[in-house]
Amino acid sequence: MKSSVNHRRRSFNSHRPSVRYGDSRGDAMSSYVFMKVLESAPWRYDRGIRLLSRGRIDGVYQHMAGLVAAPGVRILDLGCGTGGLTLACAERGAEVVGIDRNAGMLEVARAKRLPGGADGKVEWIELSALEIEDRFAEESFDAIVSCLMFSELAPEEQAYVLKTALSRLKPGGLLVLADEVLPDRLVPRFLHRLARLPIVVITYVLTQATTRPVERLAERVRKAGFTEIREERSGPGDFLVLSARKGHRGQ
Repeated sequence: MKSSVNHRRRSFNSHRPSVRYGDSRGDAMSSYVFMKVLESAPWRYDRGIRLLSRGRIDGVYQHMAGLVAAPGVRILDLGCGTGGLTLACAERGAEVVGIDRNAGMLEVARAKRLPGGADGKVEWIELSALEIEDRFAEESFDAIVSCLMFSELAPEEQAYVLKTALSRLKPGGLLVLADEVLPDRLVPRFLHRLARLPIVVITYVLTQATTRPVERLAERVRKAGFTEIREERSGPGDFLVLSARKGHRGQ
């Protein structure tokens, strides 16, 4: 498994899929094609995702930042895209490292500025989530966040990133993820897959890329070694904000 992950580490591109925060499933599914098109033109990404989410994406960023960010806290943002979540954390005084494999996204992110009076610091690095083991020392972050990135990873890659994230967090550090997940119950899960299939096909034809809802995210996070897992579902059950903690030494 590690060899396949290592292969993808060299080629992984952490583009972001679309997602709703409180919208209907139909809106979420139909937006995949448009988000992939936006990712090919990063300067349009922010406007497009705000339009497609009816302005809700900024609320997602602020909610996640509120869970982890504070003056002096060091945070890693995996798949930071154009920097919405990264900057939301920095506005609260945190020191944030935003990484993304998409150079165009980072170019847009670097052009942004923190509001006057904000004490946070930001560093942008062109790097995939599969390469953090090679770049950052163990126990070097107080928190790790990621929004709309895990649904583009294969299951073995998700497991690898979670284990690596655990080792890069300080004892007691927080992990906060937001992404599309499959509904828990069998019938809603079947309907979710059925509704999504045409969009997956069209998206692949247009972009040669795809995404997948994350299955059993809480279970994967637990298996990686995290504790105190909390889930907040939004909309019809296919969007999740999950927080978890790395145990203190001896736990």
